[in-house]
Parts: sequence; structure tokens; C-alpha cells
Amino acid sequence: MKWRGRERSSNIEDRRGQRSTGFGRMGGLGRGGGIRIPMGRSGGGIGGVVGLIVILGVVWLVTGTNPIDVLTGGQMAPTSPSTSTSTQLPSQGQDEMVDFVGVVIKETEDLWNDVFSQAGADYPEPTVVLFSDQVDSACGVADARTGPFYCPLDQQVYIDLTFYQQLRDQFGAPGDFAQAYVLAHEVGHHVQNLTGVLPEFNEARPTLSQEEANQWSIRVELQADCYAGIWANYAGQENLLEQGDIEEAINAAIQIGDDTLQRRTQGFAVPKTFNHGTSEQRRAWFERGYSSGDINACDTFSGDV
Repeated sequence: MKWRGRERSSNIEDRRGQRSTGFGRMGGLGRGGGIRIPMGRSGGGIGGVVGLIVILGVVWLVTGTNPIDVLTGGQMAPTSPSTSTSTQLPSQGQDEMVDFVGVVIKETEDLWNDVFSQAGADYPEPTVVLFSDQVDSACGVADARTGPFYCPLDQQVYIDLTFYQQLRDQFGAPGDFAQAYVLAHEVGHHVQNLTGVLPEFNEARPTLSQEEANQWSIRVELQADCYAGIWANYAGQENLLEQGDIEEAINAAIQIGDDTLQRRTQGFAVPKTFNHGTSEQRRAWFERGYSSGDINACDTFSGDV
């Protein structure tokens, strides 16, 4: 990806090296929890369209079985918004990974500002919080094992940058565009929050069985994958793609499919516990977004996925 030397987002908050309160651990069942990749848990429903943006009346969930058991279970208790102060963000050119995240987020901002503007709406940009080890969010306390996640209660994306080493070494998904795909996916959850997908899921959650919730969760995650594909299409239009970039993103989508994760960690897959989608589903929906560049192509809530 041609990212070096490009403008980075100002919506980056650096909390690396700060200690969390340790109160309200994120994980298990509950309202207001984070949406994570690749270990996240979420779900969806049905809805309508406003302008170019598909506003699907779906539901939101943070539940299901973690396919690689990286979290301890337990009831999630939302925390109060963190009162910690951020450290000063390194100047551009001083920290390559910070620059990378900032540039990718800036490109997502350009895309979604344009999409929302064409629909006659504003796009409140999310803040990306960089942390190390543990972090407080409005959705609870998370640590590096959680993986990147989006918290709809504070509209922030959280990432410990060491995850990218895990993505490469543990999940077999190297490359800067695999890393960009992860960020674009989490921003996709922010779009879902703004368009009503996640709030309506939260409302409907108590009426769903575990298996129903997992099925809706898959639809939400696949839509976020499709939105990541739309961003990849936009990156191509901006002449940011290099040879092999799309293949890196597709490989990442495949490597973090529920079936692949479960077979890697436990030797077999249990489909009724899937909550993100199979490798084939994740690949297909990313490619659908990338090939079409059309928000309306990302309706994962009509028919089969």
C-alpha cells in the first residue's frame, strides 16, 4: 500500500504505556460491549435505505463462543469514560506504525465523509485509541488479547499495535494491507453504529436465542467485511494499491474465519458457535465490497450469506 508521506488523521489518541483501572472487564454477555476482530462477537437484523447508505434495522450483540478462547468469560460491566490523559502523539515520521494507522484512518474518513455527504448526512469521525497491555473504554476494560475492537458507547476504535505481529505470526496474515483491512473492518462497525445497525441489535438481543444471536452476529461481521472491501475499492481509485495488496486482505479474511480459527486451535469446527462467518463467507463479502464499491451491495441481511 502506498501510504508513506500521506496525511494522517488527527483522530488518533495515544494511551500506550498508561495503566487502566481494571474495572469492568470486557467479554462474555452484556450490552455495550466492543465489536472485535478477529475474536469479536456481534449480530444483526433487517431495515431500509437512506440515500447511499443502507440503514438496516438490525440488532447488536456481544456474545458467542470465542473461537480461540483468548478472553476470560464473565459478565461485562461498562466502565465510566476513561479520565486518563493521552500522551503526545509522535510527530509524523517518528513512529512508522502510528503513521500507518493514521494514514489508513484518514483514508477511511475521506471515503465515509463522501458517502455520508452524498446521502445528505454528516459523518462523525471515530477516534482510534492506541494502547498497550490494557485499556479502559466505555465498553469495559480490554487487554492485548482482545484484539482490535470498536466500542459504540464512546464511538472509538481501540488497538494494541502488537496485534499486527500476532496477525502475521499466529494467524498467517502478513502484509500492510492485511493490517489496513483490520482497521477498515473496525471502522465499518462505526458506520453500522451510525446507521442504526448496532443499536437495534442491542434492543433485540434479549429476544434471541444463543444460536439466533450468533447468526445475526455473522451478518453484522460480514457487512463490516464488505465495508472494508468498499474502502479497498476507494484506495484503488486513489492509486494507493500495490501489487498483492488485495490478496493480503483476502488472505487475512480467510485466516480469521470461524472455521479456520477453530480447526487451527481445537482441530475441528462447530458451526453453531460461529459468530463472524466462515473463511469463505468473509472472503466473499470483502470481495463483493471491493468489486462493486457500492454500499448497497453490502446488504448481508436479505437472504443467505
